[in-house]
Amino acid sequence: MATVAEFMLSADEFPLGTIFAKLPDVTVQLERVIPDANGVVPYFWVRGVETDAIVEQFSEHPGVRDIRTVDQVNREYLMRCEWVPEYDSVLDALIAPEIVLLTAIGTAEEWTFELRGEKREAIAEFREYCHDHGVPVRLTELHALRPLDEMQGLTDGQREAMILAYDRGYYNSPRDTTLAEIADDLGISQQALGARLRRGNRRLIEQALIESHS
Repeated sequence: MATVAEFMLSADEFPLGTIFAKLPDVTVQLERVIPDANGVVPYFWVRGVETDAIVEQFSEHPGVRDIRTVDQVNREYLMRCEWVPEYDSVLDALIAPEIVLLTAIGTAEEWTFELRGEKREAIAEFREYCHDHGVPVRLTELHALRPLDEMQGLTDGQREAMILAYDRGYYNSPRDTTLAEIADDLGISQQALGARLRRGNRRLIEQALIESHS
């Protein structure tokens, strides 16, 4: 049975996260990761940056051979980098044919990956690969794939977080509660809650404004 899993990884454990040392307020989102004859090539968006010299903001890392800007839309940058084949990372696990990367969003606190495996075993193999190669991912959510109309594109965790945030007045202006208070009620970190709300909002916007008009 197809399975969807959510993993988290500390920002400093993922090489693309070196940008947060200089630009802590940006968000990095993986667009896709493709296999290459020399390893893997990730494409990713950098958002929330106020400088055109975006390439210079990435610190050097032994796993990155080359990094460049592919396109720019307002203050959002689509970037591409080449990975050194000998450097093991979570990216190598993401190109497994049984794994589909749904979302991958990084902030100064952590990275959140949402994956779909053709079978539950594929998720287990992903975890095992990361463990064997010293990549400390943390599984935070796991469930069977369900019809889109049943879940409206949201995972159980995203749905629960968004409903609670709404009920507690987090979306009011001014806000009636804080991320810390909601996270405490859910028993998760404030960073994990923020990631769930961002991904949930993104999915709802895609469904309501993008897919419905395509």
